[in-house]
Amino acid sequence: MAKLTTIGIDLAKNEFALYGTGPGGKGDWKRKVRRKQLCERLSRLEPCTVAMEACGSAHYWARRIQALGHRVELFPPQHVKGYLRGQKNDYNDAMAIAETSEHGRVRPVQIKSVEQQDEQMLHKLRRSVSKERTRLSNQLRGLLMEYGVVLPRGVATLRREFPLVLEDAENELSPRTRQLLHRQYQRFMELEEELAWYDQEVDRMVKEDEVCQRLQEMPGIGSVVASILKSWMGDGHQFQRGREAAAALGVVPRQNSTGGKSVLLGISKRGDPYVRAQLIHGARSVVTQADNKTDPLSRWIQRIKAERGFNKATVALANKLLRMAWVIIARGERYRPIEERMAG
Repeated sequence: MAKLTTIGIDLAKNEFALYGTGPGGKGDWKRKVRRKQLCERLSRLEPCTVAMEACGSAHYWARRIQALGHRVELFPPQHVKGYLRGQKNDYNDAMAIAETSEHGRVRPVQIKSVEQQDEQMLHKLRRSVSKERTRLSNQLRGLLMEYGVVLPRGVATLRREFPLVLEDAENELSPRTRQLLHRQYQRFMELEEELAWYDQEVDRMVKEDEVCQRLQEMPGIGSVVASILKSWMGDGHQFQRGREAAAALGVVPRQNSTGGKSVLLGISKRGDPYVRAQLIHGARSVVTQADNKTDPLSRWIQRIKAERGFNKATVALANKLLRMAWVIIARGERYRPIEERMAG
């Protein structure tokens, strides 16, 4: 068998398809292996480039295969699809992954460590609890409206007013209705306690992380946004500059240009939507408070908001914050306000 330089692996639950090529992309090496056989099969090969899609379990397998001495690359599935030849099957998928690696034009996804995956799991579970709390609070308000009881929006309002509604003998709630609503309110309070626990874990994690501490020095970046940005970006070395990080997260304009005519549309919304949403929420809080301030950043926000409107100013600030976050993470610098940089 000729020396293999690139192997594409189509990951699955139990059976993996492997497609390998030699120098110059030549060769047609195909294998199918079971989950337990993958590392044993790769350990018998000379070190080469192993490429996979950045999908479920990809980071786990990347760490395992790296330990065998191979160079591992993970690619976004949406970019691999363009290299698919013929009809879709396991071998053709593996071939497309190998060609993506050989072409060298698609930026690989940074392989996450166990610690980074732990951080992401914490945020995913926190987000799930938060969404369940919001769903249940909306349901409780909707059920009360059926009986003519209207509560304003807001979790704090619901937490304060709902027990009073259940104790009010003058409304039309029957004993059966009060019993059912009380049980749902207990579930709501349990979710409140669980979400508070996750918030405490995020705060504890941020206090122990020096990078997150430096990120929090930026305006609009709290403990949640700082830890999310850090877990998403890693060490930042996969990007050569901050604008590449902004493009990867989708806070840059989407283009529809042709024939020398440039047409810029709304933001591209590429990348992780949750990370982007949290960053924009943080930027929105800064834009909201900028009118009463006179520092250079606030004046810049005021000018953008006057020319483009509130929403575009918010996204522009999110873009700027992300580029500054890349400098803080990748270069190990600290945030310095504009007036400090001008004075220096």
